[in-house]
Order: sequence, then structure tokens, then C-alpha cells
Amino acid sequence: MHVDDFRTGSYVAIGWIEMGDMSTLNTRDQFAKAVEKAYPGSRKMQVATSAGQAYRFVREMKVGDRVLTYDPGQREYLVGTIAGDYTYKPGKDDTHPQVRTVKWDGSVQRDALSVATRNSLGAIATLFQLPAEAAEEIERLSNGKVSTPQAAASTVEEETQVELIFKDIQSKAFEFIKDKISQLDWEDMQELVAGLLRAMGYKTRVSPSGPDRGKDIVASPDGFGFESPRIVVEVKHRTGSAMGSQEVRSFLGGRHKDDKGLYVSTGGFSKDARYEAERASIPLTLMDLDDLVRAILEHYERMDADAQRLVSLRRACPEFCV
Repeated sequence: MHVDDFRTGSYVAIGWIEMGDMSTLNTRDQFAKAVEKAYPGSRKMQVATSAGQAYRFVREMKVGDRVLTYDPGQREYLVGTIAGDYTYKPGKDDTHPQVRTVKWDGSVQRDALSVATRNSLGAIATLFQLPAEAAEEIERLSNGKVSTPQAAASTVEEETQVELIFKDIQSKAFEFIKDKISQLDWEDMQELVAGLLRAMGYKTRVSPSGPDRGKDIVASPDGFGFESPRIVVEVKHRTGSAMGSQEVRSFLGGRHKDDKGLYVSTGGFSKDARYEAERASIPLTLMDLDDLVRAILEHYERMDADAQRLVSLRRACPEFCV
């Protein structure tokens, strides 16, 4: 997750690897020509949008500007101040070499924001300006300050047409679904995950409330766990609280050699937890809240009525897919 690196490294960055070092580009026209060269075949609107966002990141954002980025795993917005000019820092495995240093000085949980502000927040993967009311609320909650962030990077202007608007709608819809899931209690969350597994073709047994020795759901073709694959599922529903390596090791400790593991955590996972899963002795999949929403969207129409009731969705149009 890049936001973890942003937080610990005190910076914010964007991709555009093929653009290379953009420090020699000064005008919007120069940025547009660089985009056309780096991404041949791009449509005119795509060129204008990408060039505009790159120009803002490199030339318009200034030291002292307020900035925010979103951590979907922790469901919080980091709020900070631009502390340095644009720099190009390519690395062997770095997908975000275009960098601005940032002093992060606060954070706001998405669930703490008003519905109006949550509705106004667009696709943080792009550069856009916050409405004044939303900016004031975020500042007030982040550190007790009442000032206005100038941008969640900067302004999207006239080239923000249908394609960018559609992406923004998708992003907002995705976050609204996450909001709805986060409001479920633990038992409903367990039933939602079981309903998802049934929609994927498995039969499930859900553990009753109480000590479960590290398994909340067992999914298998026969429903008893006799037939393979036997999937043992742990569900942790604590938004804002990432599972660490110790929790993953504890889950793995009770597994049989032929088991498959699924660990669902709405609070996400630490880097150490993901490393622990990669070296596990049995196949183990970690599913955070983003992964869960994507899976629900993919299998929603096959989920039974009880599971659909927990997260009631309606497809806006046949082509809509988050």
C-alpha cells in the first residue's frame, strides 16, 4: 500500500513512470506533448487530463499548500503540508517516482466525517480540489485547526469530462459500499462473508458466538469439510485496526496441512502480516475491506437474499462496474 510509504517517508507521489523526469517541463503544452510521446494512442481528452494533473503536481502545487491522501485500509485521510518542490526519484521497483515531500500533521477517520463531506470526496487517486466546507471539516477534525486545505492535490478544470466524472462516481460508490459494510456488527459481517462464499459455490458452516479457536466459517463443497477444498475462514471486523503478523501466525497455528485459509480483516493488514501470509505452510489469502467489496460486486447477483439484505445494492446500468 503506497500510503504506508507516504506516511513513513513523509512524501506524496504519483506514477506516470513513462513520463520520466518532468522537471524540464514548464508549460501545459509541453506537458501535453510529453504525455502524447509517453502514451501514444491516448485520446485527446486523456492527454489533456493527464497533462493537466501532471502540470499541477509539478508546477502549481507550492510549498505550504495543504494536501491530503486516503488510506483505504485504515479508512482515514492523512492531512499535511507540502514541504518541498517536485523531485524525480526513480527506483528499481518504484511505481510512483514523481515526488513531493510532505509534513503529515493529522488524520481523520472517514467514519467521523459528515455524510455531506463523504459525498464530496472524489477519487483520491486523481488530483482535485476539495469543496470549502469539506476542507474546513477535515481540518477541524484532523488537528483542531480551522483552516482550508487548498487541494487534495490541486484543481481539475475544464478538461474533467465524462470519463473523469465516471471514474469519480465509481470511486465514490466503492467508498459508500465500504461505509455500509463498516457499519455492520460482527455477526452480520460473518454472515456476509459466508454468503459471499456460498455465492462462489461453497457450502458453509458458521461458528456460533464465543471462543472459536481461530475459525469463524468453514467452507467446502459438501458443507461438512470432508471434501476438498476445505477453507477455514477467520473474520476480524475492526475498522482502523490492522491485523499484524502475530494474529496471522495464531490463525495458522491451528490449521491442518490440507486446509486452505482465508483471513478477512476490515481493518486491513500490516506489511509484516502480509509477509507472514506469503511464507505460510498452507495456501492463505488475506482479504481486506477493498478486496471484500470487489468480491461482493463480482458475485453479488448470485448471493442469497439474506446476504444481499446486509449490503443492499442496485446496479445503476449494465456497464457500471467498480
